[in-house]
Amino acid sequence: MFENRYRSVWLSDIHLGYKGCKSEYLLNFLKTIECEHLYLVGDIVDIWSMKKSVYWPQQHSDVIRIILDKARAGVKVIYVPGNHDEMFRDYDGMCFGNVKVRKNYMHTTADGRRMLIMHGDEFDSVIQCSRLVSLIGTISYDFLLYTNRMLNHLRRRLGFSYWSLASFLKSKIKNAMQHVNNFERAAVYEAQRHDAHGVICGHIHHAEAREIDGFLYCNTGDWVENCTALIEKQDGRIELLHWSERKNCLKAITPDAIDVKKKVA
Repeated sequence: MFENRYRSVWLSDIHLGYKGCKSEYLLNFLKTIECEHLYLVGDIVDIWSMKKSVYWPQQHSDVIRIILDKARAGVKVIYVPGNHDEMFRDYDGMCFGNVKVRKNYMHTTADGRRMLIMHGDEFDSVIQCSRLVSLIGTISYDFLLYTNRMLNHLRRRLGFSYWSLASFLKSKIKNAMQHVNNFERAAVYEAQRHDAHGVICGHIHHAEAREIDGFLYCNTGDWVENCTALIEKQDGRIELLHWSERKNCLKAITPDAIDVKKKVA
C-alpha cells in the first residue's frame, strides 16, 4: 500500500555515481509514492563524477530498478537529461525500458496549466561560457559536500536531524543568491517564450516553488544536499516536498495563486 498518491512527481539532480548522492532517502521516497507521471529532470546519473572515479553501490542500482519497475507498471516516465548526463541528450525522442528521453517537455497539469520542463543548465552562464570556471566550482562544491557529510554524521550521533551546510552558505552569500535570482528570471523568460504558464527545472540545487511576474517557477532541488521533490496533486496543485530524515513538509502553490493569463511585460 502506497502512503502518498500523486498525479505527477518531478525529481532532478540525484547524481547516481557520486558519493554525495543520498540514495537511501530517495529509495525511501520512491517506495512510499504512487503517481501517474514521473519526470526525471536531469543529472540523474553523474557521468562527470564517474569519469574521475567509479562509485556505484547497490543502492544506486536499486534506484534505477525501482524507476524501471514503475515504468513497466504503467507510470509515464519522462527523462530530461542535464549537463552531468548530457550524453543521453543524443537519444532525444527514443524510449528505453518504457522511459522516454526528451531534451525538454511540456506537461499539462490537471487544472490546465502548461509547464515547461527543462534541466536548467541552459540558463547557467557559468556552465555555458566557461568549463574551467565550472570545474573550479565543482572541486569547491565537492569539498563543501564532504564537510557537510562529516558534519551530519556527527549530528546523527548526537541525535540531531539532517542539515544542509551548502544550502545555508548559499543563502548567506550575496553573489550566490544573485546567481540564483538571475537563473530564476532566465527560466521564467523561457516559459514565456514557449507560451507556458510556468517552468519546472533543477540544476542549481536550490528548491523553490513561487510566482515570478505571473509565472510559476518551480525548481525540484536535489538529492545531494536537500532531498527534495516536486509533486502535483490530483487537482493540479504543485507542491515542494522535503524528504530529509524521513520527515516532510509541504509548501503549496494553489491553482488560483497565479493569474495564468498574466504575462511578463
